[in-house]
Amino acid sequence: MSMSEQNYLNLCKKVLAEGTKKDDRTNTGTLSIFGHQMRFDLQEGFPLLTTKKVPFRLIVSELLWFIKGDTNIRYLLKHNNNIWNEWAFKNWVESDEYKGPDMTDFGHRSIQDPDFKKEYDQQMDIFKTNILEDDAFAAKFGDLGSVYGKQWRAWKTSHGETIDQFKDVIEAIKHNPYSRRHIVSAWNPEDVPSMALPPCHTIFQFYVADGKLSCQLYQRSGDIFLGVPFNIASYGLLTLLIANECGLEPGEFIHTFGDAHIYANHLEQVETQLKREPRTLPTVSIKEGLSIFDIEIEDIKLENYQPHPAIKAPVAV
Repeated sequence: MSMSEQNYLNLCKKVLAEGTKKDDRTNTGTLSIFGHQMRFDLQEGFPLLTTKKVPFRLIVSELLWFIKGDTNIRYLLKHNNNIWNEWAFKNWVESDEYKGPDMTDFGHRSIQDPDFKKEYDQQMDIFKTNILEDDAFAAKFGDLGSVYGKQWRAWKTSHGETIDQFKDVIEAIKHNPYSRRHIVSAWNPEDVPSMALPPCHTIFQFYVADGKLSCQLYQRSGDIFLGVPFNIASYGLLTLLIANECGLEPGEFIHTFGDAHIYANHLEQVETQLKREPRTLPTVSIKEGLSIFDIEIEDIKLENYQPHPAIKAPVAV
């Protein structure tokens, strides 16, 4: 059994047993704890949950989107990745240009009202088509503001210059591996108001020892059932990619939380998942000879992934 995955399941159990009931921004309600840490040994296998199927291709396309410094969902939609749609869609339906039916509080109403869900899906299809086919529309409504990719690759300074934190940290790992300053921050207080969603995974740090690269992430807020499995795999993959770029072996991914929570409408799904036995972790292979800045989705392969079936749950927006 995978001890790495057991760390995640133990977090689920802890929040169910000890979590405090809290209201939240989405009006869904949560069970929440504050302050938690999990460790994943990347030598043991790739940390993609096996107790439910997690869509690896979506994780890859999102991570490459960050690495490219892109903040527009058009790239994601071109790769059939819909995980950021709701935030961009919300900007459109709340704008003066939107002429369709009222989509206020669409996240909750679409779950409870099948007719509304049908209308919502129709408007979302129109939105996605416009993003893909209309350059002006995509520029106006597809961009999510100064989110992860912008902060990683083009952090704006007070002098109007930009800092490529991501490129800089890779160079530092290559040339000064034992530095204690291998840090990338997505939390830019000046830009937070202009972001569709302020960064949940706010800062990460790399550490080199014994020829291995480890990464620690501080995540201010974690949706344990839907979001955290993505975050674990995404930063696990990021560590593999940067280790590969720097000629190092992967070490550990360490996941540190502020507010770790289970949404009230995910409790049943978590209970279902906890009844399942973890399976052997898969592995990931990366096409040789490519820079991290040139890698595309097809250059990253997931091997020997044999999970339990997926478990569906609504997204809180």
